[in-house]
Amino acid sequence: MEEKEELIGRAKRENEEFNRLEKEHRELDQEIELKFGAKKYLTPEEEVEKKTLQKQKLAKKDRMREILAEFKAAV
Repeated sequence: MEEKEELIGRAKRENEEFNRLEKEHRELDQEIELKFGAKKYLTPEEEVEKKTLQKQKLAKKDRMREILAEFKAAV
């Protein structure tokens, strides 16, 4: 766990893309919570929007993992 935290810290210091992705990931998470968190039921349109936002969020997280893997390989 400590090694992962060190990699994340290094990525934050050395990789601008990682920082941007982390910020955007956090913003998407907040947007999903604000728009849909309090609703018990979503309209079909809201479901599509929520799924789209979740997919965007996942894509950012996947890219962040790729960057961490690159940092780990470079060590």
